[in-house]
Amino acid sequence: MNSLSLLRRCFIKIMSGGMALGMTLFLGYNASAESVTIAKIKEMGKLRVGVEATYPPFTFRDGGKLVGYDMDLLEYFTKELGVEAEVIDTQWSGIIPALYAKRFEIIMTSMSYNKGRLEKVLFSIPYAEASQAMLIRADDKDKIKQVDDMTGKVMGIKLGSPGEVMLPDMDKAIAASKGKGFASHKTYDDHPSAYLALSQGSVDGVLNTLPTLAKVVKDRPGYYSIVRGVAHQNWAGIAMRKEDTEIKAAIDKVLTKMKEDGTIYKLQEKWFGLKMDLADNIPTFK
Repeated sequence: MNSLSLLRRCFIKIMSGGMALGMTLFLGYNASAESVTIAKIKEMGKLRVGVEATYPPFTFRDGGKLVGYDMDLLEYFTKELGVEAEVIDTQWSGIIPALYAKRFEIIMTSMSYNKGRLEKVLFSIPYAEASQAMLIRADDKDKIKQVDDMTGKVMGIKLGSPGEVMLPDMDKAIAASKGKGFASHKTYDDHPSAYLALSQGSVDGVLNTLPTLAKVVKDRPGYYSIVRGVAHQNWAGIAMRKEDTEIKAAIDKVLTKMKEDGTIYKLQEKWFGLKMDLADNIPTFK
């Protein structure tokens, strides 16, 4: 993943609650706003899609062309609707306000579920994992098969990341299970520095999201391996305005079909090098 993009996303998650434009739009949101129907999309002849095109392998530019997992999936949606796609590259900081300003009908850029977002947008069922996972050296894959196997070892984390937040509870859980938690942890300004430290033996594991780590492994085959299930599972969905229930139903229908016939998992193998575990429902965060 582009480290600048990741830094921007993490910063925005912290600061977004105070953004004037976003707050104005959300406070002024009208639950009875007129919806965009499937008939309207077909009349327009296009499905407008908001993305952040700096987030490989979901959406990124290759030789000037937008490519990635999201772009491949989008072809299935537009084919089902019989329309063209209009992809609008949008800064992550303003992507939900832009949705409600009706610049596009859906956000398709690996937006993970959380309580705040569920209050603001209508989500599709999961189409990608967004769970935390752990990167280890390929040589250690038979020694470190679960997070408990990190007892007495050194964990690498990025400053300000979800992994840093999770670390104390993870350490306590390992100590309760194995009698001893981590030997220590080391903090890095960015994930690539942590990956380098892992390859050099300074740390024994690095925490990050599964899709991001999957790309690291895919780009450097034979160097790394992934340990999954290090924390509670989470997923990403496709977001739309609260009133656009017809669009949600259409997207959920396509995603369900792609899960049933295995098409979505083939796309995951293509872009991430692994198959993701997709829940059938959106988490509630209650």
